Amino acid sequence: MMITALMLADSRFPGGGHVHSGGLEEAAARKLVTDEKSLESFLYGRLHTAGLLAAGFAAARGDLAELDAELDARTPSPAQRAASRAQGRGMLRAARRAWPSPRLDELPRDPHHPIVVGVLVDDPYEAALTCAYLSVSGPASAAVRLLGLDPFGVNAIVAGLSDDMRAVALEATKELPAIGSPALDLLAEAHDRHHQEEVRLFGS
Repeated sequence: MMITALMLADSRFPGGGHVHSGGLEEAAARKLVTDEKSLESFLYGRLHTAGLLAAGFAAARGDLAELDAELDARTPSPAQRAASRAQGRGMLRAARRAWPSPRLDELPRDPHHPIVVGVLVDDPYEAALTCAYLSVSGPASAAVRLLGLDPFGVNAIVAGLSDDMRAVALEATKELPAIGSPALDLLAEAHDRHHQEEVRLFGS
């Protein structure tokens, strides 16, 4: 299943993740992220909060509808829930073509993104690591587009978080996390409001 995990983590996989910045667009608009140093801090925080939560649910095994409902309960921001489900829909649509399986039909309607990853990647650690990586790679890519940062420097930041990604993935396999990220929730809600008022580059 490592090949599946690699494909899901590839930015070229047509799952729709490229239209989501993980809060980076709003953070950049508010001048909270302006350079490589502040980007590194943002990515580190996102990995250990939203990334850990996503990784935990990707690694979890059990009734898919119950897991989906549990993740919904742990995501207080409506905008964050909507973004997760939008990415879940996109990934599921692509997965039905790439890996057709009756298992996909067991997913709840409009599933959360990490739940889809968990179904596609059998190994819990690999599923968790995939979500941990995606939690930073998407915002990192968005930073290049939004702030014009050096892509070599940005990718060096992501590479520098590799030990943290492995640690988050390992922690995620032990129990379902219930960690919050109030700052990301507030950024998501603000972005959602502004997205309704003006054209934004990213959906979230």
